[in-house]
Amino acid sequence: MNVLIIGSGGREHSLVQKLTRHQHNVFVAPGNDGMEEATLVDIPETDFDALASYAIEKNIDWTIVGPENPLSEGVVDVFKKQGLNVFGPDKSAALIEGSKRFAKKLMKAYDIPTADYEAFTDIEKAHAYIEEKGAPIVVKADGLAAGKGVVVASTTQEAKEAVSSMLEGDKFGSAGHEVVIEEFLDGKEFSLMAFVEGEKVYPMLPARDHKRAYDGDEGPNTGGMGAFAPVADLSDQKVDVAVNDILIPVAKAMQQEGRPFQGILYAGLIETETGVKVIEFNARFGDPETQVVLPLLKNDLIQVIEDVTNDVDPRLAWRDECSVGVVLASAGYPGAYEKGNLLPDHGHGSGCFTYAGVRQQGEAFVGNGGRVLMAGAVGSDHEEARKVVYQELESFADNDDFYYRTDIAKKV
Repeated sequence: MNVLIIGSGGREHSLVQKLTRHQHNVFVAPGNDGMEEATLVDIPETDFDALASYAIEKNIDWTIVGPENPLSEGVVDVFKKQGLNVFGPDKSAALIEGSKRFAKKLMKAYDIPTADYEAFTDIEKAHAYIEEKGAPIVVKADGLAAGKGVVVASTTQEAKEAVSSMLEGDKFGSAGHEVVIEEFLDGKEFSLMAFVEGEKVYPMLPARDHKRAYDGDEGPNTGGMGAFAPVADLSDQKVDVAVNDILIPVAKAMQQEGRPFQGILYAGLIETETGVKVIEFNARFGDPETQVVLPLLKNDLIQVIEDVTNDVDPRLAWRDECSVGVVLASAGYPGAYEKGNLLPDHGHGSGCFTYAGVRQQGEAFVGNGGRVLMAGAVGSDHEEARKVVYQELESFADNDDFYYRTDIAKKV
């Protein structure tokens, strides 16, 4: 089939690789120069009318939306008005990611387990709440902040500074004009994505993401520095609880709220002493989880999407193997970083690279974003996959322009 992917990052490259493996003809808008398997389309991911016109012109059978911003701004609505097949939630349903306050209110109303919270636009009231609750405590920008709008504060002063930087300092623009302050949850985190159509939920394999920038889970939160799947220390019973007590109820809740969900529902979850709870919901494939989960999926992704949207059980089948991926980032990320630094020769082993922030310069690539690429591998166990990944990254080991964590999946 002809498939259009909207987006330009590592998640989208992983989708490209999965689709071309099943012999689909793939276009990606705008893509990046590392996506050599696909036809790049020079249309911004926010130019919805041009994207829809292109889909009509090229007889695109399915469009898959990767990033959160186009979903929250209504790209699916535009495509559906044109009678085009598009996989992703419409603007009303994408609010589950676009507003953390909305997601928290939904969970509270429908008894879906999550951390206690309050939302604020007033700095003094937010600071008073922090004093009342104490630390550790979590501060989140209400809107979309590219995975970086979360501060896990170990002191009340750190939490207050985070609030001030969002509400007063405009750190995340309009995304931070309201903040959600949450109870800190202690436990092991995991990510669970699912194909959803209305109240029907088809879960994928769970994965574990590493959000902190540096080894030992130190440093600021990022969009993700690496991931692995499946999660060895997570019991099948806990996954069943997550599906039956969280994913299915939230799909039903969205239906009841008049915001029926179609697409990928991502749940960021945590195992606590009192059970599995929700940290956040996303309305699309996770990044970097997609890059480690899709290589383990045996099914043709387009067949899965067609089955799900036609109310047919896709009967998801998984390889009995393990997947590990490690992100290479520009020095300075998630803060200020330089673009245009040359990537050394790489990628001659048995691993796989998904490209995110790269641009071609002559015969080589240069960095063009915060997260540059991910080295990934599948093995009989996590250690075998991990060994291949780190061999692939050896050419970057002493390069001051880029960095990566050396402990992804180490504790498995």
